[in-house]
Amino acid sequence: MFVNVNARRPQQARFSGVLGGLSRSQVAASEFRYRRGTEIYGEAEPADYVYQVVDGAVRSYKLLSDGRRQIGAFHMVGDIFGLENCASHRFTAEAIIDTTVRLMKRESLEQVAEKDAVVARDLLNMTTSNLQHAEDHMLLLGRKTSLERVAAFLLEMDRRLQAADVMALPMSRRDIADYLGLTLETVSRALSQLHAQGILEFLGQTQRQIVLLDRVALAQLDL
Repeated sequence: MFVNVNARRPQQARFSGVLGGLSRSQVAASEFRYRRGTEIYGEAEPADYVYQVVDGAVRSYKLLSDGRRQIGAFHMVGDIFGLENCASHRFTAEAIIDTTVRLMKRESLEQVAEKDAVVARDLLNMTTSNLQHAEDHMLLLGRKTSLERVAAFLLEMDRRLQAADVMALPMSRRDIADYLGLTLETVSRALSQLHAQGILEFLGQTQRQIVLLDRVALAQLDL
């Protein structure tokens, strides 16, 4: 279920960040609120829109033939997702927690990019960044041990969430496991091992709030 939040905002929502080159007169976007666990778009659905996370978090995943779920990416505040090189979506996107996203028509964005070199460059940078993430994720899944995968994930989240002291993870350990290609039990053991080594500390009952005590030691595990 989603709620259009434009009614409570006096001005139309606009893309920022990667698409900051768009002027107010070129492209406008609508904001929608998705409740936790709500599908934003499904695999094989028409890729008519591009999305940006305003607040909350989104996971993109694919269900395998045996019923397992592989999460391809987590999208945090400011991230743009859903831009495909074909007419349909390859993954399903779902709100991890209550999330607000901006939607804009893909066709409108492409039309502006044809005339605006800044927007075209932004789109190229975004595509290159997504490709780099996919390559890094492939390496993580294919060559790293379970402890190295968890260490790499924590370093990624530490960088992307830009937490000053406490890193509040929006995703569950099941989500982390499906992103890293591990079992839930393996992820829990790895986190417990890092805690026992004094590399991190947990806050709260859900243990989704993490304090990284030794980033150097964590980075060495990811080498």
